[in-house]
Amino acid sequence: MHRRPLLGCVLAAPAILLHRTAAAQAPDSWPSRAITLVEGYPPGGVTDLASRAVAEPMSRELGQTVVVENRPGAATSVAATYAARARPDGYTLVMGTTTLAINPTLQPGLTPKEPVKELEAIGMVFQTPFILHIHPGLAVNNVAELIAFAKANPGKLLFGSPGTGSVSHLCLELFRARAGIDIVHVPYRGGAPAALDLRQGRIHAVFQAIQEAATTLSDGGTKGLAVTATAPIANYPALPPVAQTLPGFEVFFWQGLFAPAQTPAPVLARAGRALKSATDDAGLRSRLAEQGVQLVSGDAATTKQRLVDDTQKWGDLIRAANIRLE
Repeated sequence: MHRRPLLGCVLAAPAILLHRTAAAQAPDSWPSRAITLVEGYPPGGVTDLASRAVAEPMSRELGQTVVVENRPGAATSVAATYAARARPDGYTLVMGTTTLAINPTLQPGLTPKEPVKELEAIGMVFQTPFILHIHPGLAVNNVAELIAFAKANPGKLLFGSPGTGSVSHLCLELFRARAGIDIVHVPYRGGAPAALDLRQGRIHAVFQAIQEAATTLSDGGTKGLAVTATAPIANYPALPPVAQTLPGFEVFFWQGLFAPAQTPAPVLARAGRALKSATDDAGLRSRLAEQGVQLVSGDAATTKQRLVDDTQKWGDLIRAANIRLE
């Protein structure tokens, strides 16, 4: 006589439990626990510095701890893949860089194969231009003279980079193509050995991140010619943009915050507000600027568009220059 109501209660129990679980994980309750922020580089570098710098104010804004977890490897593919395959609930975020735009063409075997579809953009974190600096013994004083020297001496100028396929390398390839010059690429295993050989005159020039170029520029070991931003930068206001000689030339290494695809829109929006609060902080901007890191505030649409544009830009260059990893 009472079996049917009892059976109904038994069948209803899982549904009630599922409803309560869903409610506890609803976007409007996010975040209710710690958030993991995956970083694709080892501790100590500029990207790690920026990640940890914004994680602290984001934690305050969200009321939950944002824990930075370093997962370096495979040109940041390890971190990006981990995040892309994570549950899209807002508790796993990832710092994506320019490598997201490079890997699909340069290393098509890596994942995620289509970052723009497999990750949701949240906002920009920072960008840093490159400095074109040369050995002081090279008798040129500006970009126009460097191009003229290269044209007069085809195949004689040696340009170093931290490695084949790095943003620094692609920057010099773009410079080569835009200037119409014949220069030789010398890849190194990192920026430090390239800077050392530049100082010692074994190579002639390098497009190098501000942080890596700072030491040799400050002590006169190398000579700065230009920056790859389209306007002078605060750290080196006397250095003109390459774009003054090659209009439209612009290269940045950038980092943005991403989440797994299908993360709920309200979660993305709240994470974006927390990130913007961090990157807009004047004190934090000033402290990081001293280390060559320019925090930038860009919304989800801007960040996604930058990834789309850079994927096209670097993909076209890699194919045109037939750049291959050895």
